[in-house]
Amino acid sequence: MRIQITPHWGVAQDVDHLVDTTALLTLLAAIQETGAIAQAARSVGLSYRHAWGQVKRAEDLFGYPLVNAGRGRGSTLTPLAEKLIWADRRIAARLSPLLSSLASELENELGRTLPQRTDGSAALRLHASHGFAVAALVEKLEAASLSVELRYRNSFESVSALARGECDLAGFHVPIGEFEAPAVKRYMKWLKPQTHSLVHLAVRTQGLFVAPGNPKRIRTLADLQRPGVRFVNRPEGSGTRMLTELLLNQAGVVPAEISGYESTEFTHAAVAAYIASGMADVGIGVQTAAQRFGLPFIPLVRERYFFALPTAALNRPAMRTVLDLMQSPVYRSSVSSLVGYEAGETGRVLSVTEAFDR
Repeated sequence: MRIQITPHWGVAQDVDHLVDTTALLTLLAAIQETGAIAQAARSVGLSYRHAWGQVKRAEDLFGYPLVNAGRGRGSTLTPLAEKLIWADRRIAARLSPLLSSLASELENELGRTLPQRTDGSAALRLHASHGFAVAALVEKLEAASLSVELRYRNSFESVSALARGECDLAGFHVPIGEFEAPAVKRYMKWLKPQTHSLVHLAVRTQGLFVAPGNPKRIRTLADLQRPGVRFVNRPEGSGTRMLTELLLNQAGVVPAEISGYESTEFTHAAVAAYIASGMADVGIGVQTAAQRFGLPFIPLVRERYFFALPTAALNRPAMRTVLDLMQSPVYRSSVSSLVGYEAGETGRVLSVTEAFDR
């Protein structure tokens, strides 16, 4: 059984005339991509008349045009239409991981009320921070009919849940280089070399996201404490928050002097959306998120993302399915296609000692 929960929003001047944005945004995005209302209408399965009527009804609601339809020059979106598309992307960036976790919990709860599966198999419990390679893996596991109980949690929550036996795989990430030792020290509170093994997921690049055009001319971490520069952070307990603290300490930057340091967003994509909206000037996250929201990216550090698991689970059928999929050319190719990700070691099983040379 699969449950899907998606964000849904509407716009109205009063509660009796709510305009559903779902179809409108799909059409506007198609116009943005194709540059023509007629072509956009065909791509979303509408007649030209119906599509144009949909646009005009929304324009009447807002009292402002959404599409510039120039004769012979194609169609472009107005700033309002572009802002509507951005709003939808920001809603998805902030809520989708939470809704995915909730859907997985509901699947599990409903499953308990149904007759047990005849094969006796249980869902694979995966706890991890929301990342692009993780999302791609979950998608492929479900396509392979492997039942996955997913919870998006930060790195420390995930690894501590593994130590308590609450999950089968726990995602976490460790910077490469001088910050590896202090980061690993934090995780070793829960990871035990005699009990746990690691599966390498990917190497990825983290850095500064800056506003389009970089109007504040941010170049280094020292620029974060300049007056007028607004920062957006990740929550306490996340691997990126830990990395941020390590980077700032090295650069001699005092967090209390950074405007917005206590303002947080749950995911890399949500940070990028926040900055793309003009609500902040800079944040730290993976390059893929910056690319997807059209933000300039200043690389700072590369890191390794792992799944931790009990060594005793390595030869269980469900885990073998996970490992085979991660080692497959198809999945490695999907990871490599993500901007800022490297998949050369994807699927490699390591002991904790091998991974961190302890």
